[in-house]
Amino acid sequence: MIKHIGLAAAFIGATALGAAAQERVSIGTGGTGGVFYAVGAGMADLLSRKLDGVTANAEVTGASIENIRRVSGGEMTIGFSSASTLYEAKSGTGAFEGDAQNVAAIAYLYPAVLQIAATDASGAEGVKDLADLRVSVGPPGSNSAVFAERLLGSQEAFNVGNVSFLSYGEATAAIKNGQLDGSMILAGTPASAFIELFTTEDVRLVPVVPGDVEGLIAEFPFYEVIEIPAGTYEGEDAAVVAVGDPAILFAAADADEALIKGITATLFDNLEELGTVHPSAKQITMERATATPIDLHPGAKAYFDGM
Repeated sequence: MIKHIGLAAAFIGATALGAAAQERVSIGTGGTGGVFYAVGAGMADLLSRKLDGVTANAEVTGASIENIRRVSGGEMTIGFSSASTLYEAKSGTGAFEGDAQNVAAIAYLYPAVLQIAATDASGAEGVKDLADLRVSVGPPGSNSAVFAERLLGSQEAFNVGNVSFLSYGEATAAIKNGQLDGSMILAGTPASAFIELFTTEDVRLVPVVPGDVEGLIAEFPFYEVIEIPAGTYEGEDAAVVAVGDPAILFAAADADEALIKGITATLFDNLEELGTVHPSAKQITMERATATPIDLHPGAKAYFDGM
C-alpha cells in the first residue's frame, strides 16, 4: 500500500512538473472581427503546435494601446500594434505622453494602408482636392482619423467644416445616400468596406504624390509610402500610391530572449502555413521583417541576424 501511494505521488509530481514546464504565451490582438485577431489566432495555433513547451492563445483586446500597456506591464507575452502607436509608446509621446513603455519590436508584419475613395462626380484627383469635399476620416480618436488629419493637414486640405468621423460602414452608406463625397480608411487591402463601395458606386481611389508627403514622413517616421496594387478594387486597373501605418508584432523589452527567439523562429520558419489564415498574413515576409519603427528585441534580432 505504501509502495502504491509512493508511486502515485511520484506520478502526480511528474505530471505537475510537466504542466509547469508549459510556457503560456498570450498574444494581444484586437476585436474578433479585425485582422489583428485573425492573424493572432493563426499565430497562436502555429506556436502551440510547433514550438515545444508552449501553449499560446490570442486574446481579444482593444488593440494597439491596450496591447502595449498590457505587454509592457507583463500581463501578456506579445502583441500587435500599429507602427505609429508603438513608436509613440517607446518614445513616451502621443497617447503615452511622459509615460514611455517597456516595449521592443519582434517584426514588421504587413502594411495597413490609408485608402482614400471619392466619387467620380467629385472630380477628386489628389489629396489637395479633398479640401472642398465632404469626407469621412474614420471613427473619432481612431488611428485612421489621426492619420487622415495629419495627411490632410500636410496638404492644407483639412477643412473641419467638411470632415465627418464615421465608422467605415457608416461612411460607405453615407456616400451611397449622397451625403458624402469621399471616405478615408486605414486597413489592409482589400478592405471590405471599399469592396462594397467600389462594387456598387461610381468611385475612384485618390492617389498620394510621394513628393508631397516627404514632410509628413519626416515628421512622423513610422509612416511609409506604399502602393495599392492594380485590381485591388473593381475598376482600378493601375497601381495607386498611398501612405501606410504598418502592423508590428512586439514584446516587452525585458522579455526572455530565448522565448522571443523561439517565437520569432517558429513564425518565420512557417510563413507559408501562417499565410493561409488571412490575406494580410500572406504579406508577412522575411525581407520586410526588420523594418520596424523601434529597436528589435534581442531575441528577434538574434534570429534575423542568423538568417
